[in-house]
Amino acid sequence: MRGLLLPQDLRRIADFIAGHPEGIGIGGVARAFPSTSRRTLNRRLASLVESGSIWREGIKRGAVYYPPASQYPLRPERLELGSGAAGRVGESGVGSDEWAGIELSAPAREVREYVSRSIRGRAPVGYEYGFLDEYEPNRSAYFPASVRAHLHEIGKPMDGPRVGGTFARDVLSRLLIDLSWASCRLEGNTYSRLDTQRLIDFGQAAAGKDALETQMILNHKAAIEWLVEAGRSVGIDRLTLLNLHALLSDGLMRDPDASGRLRRRPVEISGSVYLPSALPQRLEQQFDLVLHKAAAIHDPFEQAFFLMVQLPYLQPFEDVNKRVSRLAANIPLFQGNLCPLTFVDVSESAYVLGTLGVYEMTRIELLRDVFIWAYEQSCRKYIVARDSIAEPDLFRMKYRAALSEVIGGIVRAGADATNEELERRARHLVEPAHLRKFIVMASDEFVRMYEGNISRYGLLPSEYLAWRERSPSR
Repeated sequence: MRGLLLPQDLRRIADFIAGHPEGIGIGGVARAFPSTSRRTLNRRLASLVESGSIWREGIKRGAVYYPPASQYPLRPERLELGSGAAGRVGESGVGSDEWAGIELSAPAREVREYVSRSIRGRAPVGYEYGFLDEYEPNRSAYFPASVRAHLHEIGKPMDGPRVGGTFARDVLSRLLIDLSWASCRLEGNTYSRLDTQRLIDFGQAAAGKDALETQMILNHKAAIEWLVEAGRSVGIDRLTLLNLHALLSDGLMRDPDASGRLRRRPVEISGSVYLPSALPQRLEQQFDLVLHKAAAIHDPFEQAFFLMVQLPYLQPFEDVNKRVSRLAANIPLFQGNLCPLTFVDVSESAYVLGTLGVYEMTRIELLRDVFIWAYEQSCRKYIVARDSIAEPDLFRMKYRAALSEVIGGIVRAGADATNEELERRARHLVEPAHLRKFIVMASDEFVRMYEGNISRYGLLPSEYLAWRERSPSR
């Protein structure tokens, strides 16, 4: 396998298994090597599994062997262009319409030229520890000061001080659809934006789509809601990133125990000559160092881009690394009441080649130009939404948690939302002078409540449906 120095007999077995991405049992391997005893063959297969050159599922006679790139049923960490993008790529590997409107600097074009070559024309590389070690927060900078100033200008929050995360909550319904659809599309998901909206708003899965595609979008919805609703309780820290991975990878990992955990095995990235670090202890150290440096960065845009560069480069998880990095990049933007980065207009090939530049060259220029252009597009779309938002309801903000507790409690208890019941439950949560106004607000919430917004109150669909069925008039 690429980057591994194997004895010739091991290499022949590994190469044979590489030709069977669907997997092959011990009997099939033995027939291909009739002169090798079964005991020797088992020993060599075990050595290949231990080195990460092949992957085994099952034990003893039921074992099936796979090439490393076949570990995942849905291969989101691939960096090959999907069929739609591939159909637009010319001889150089770059389709002109994929870059329409993106102004690339000379260094970015240089990166693009290299990573657009055939994979056979690119030299294998491993993880470079110096790439992270040399970055000093607030001294080093991926973005020049002029670029940071530009991004702040176009993504600035509304006039007047607002609680961090307010803007993201104000545009949450649109953000859920845009960011879920665009981020999944970059992984090869074939849901349309309209399909995504129907799934998120009404729970209607698109006909003819793979269940894993549906799960991927629902995972994004859950992760984005968590980041927005949790507000300042999430941050650039280990607990947040592990939980973010758990939400995004739910139901998509071959090993369910790998969700929310750092990887303990080697991984490969199909479509790339880059081989990430395979040492668990060093991986743990580098993950903590990435988060430590990211958390120390003062500028939210520098912080966002740093995470988009360093997290996928490290590959801290067995899968779903790029999705984690895209949502994590939005954390500083959410908390700064800045326009979110949704990736809606970013082509798959532009994103893939920019990421390959980081993986194979430790060069950020192409991905940086894509990031800047993508953020400009996001701001153009959200500026209308931002300007149309009414002044924040400070009363509702003050009693947001109380509102969720009261409404959630009534629904779970199967009670009626009478004024008396609302008052009984709110009395210990609301200041006496505000109780009447709170009851009116809560009553209005019950009138507007339906399946699509029950997450505001921490309710499960089953809880809401059981409550509604007790009284057909609801």
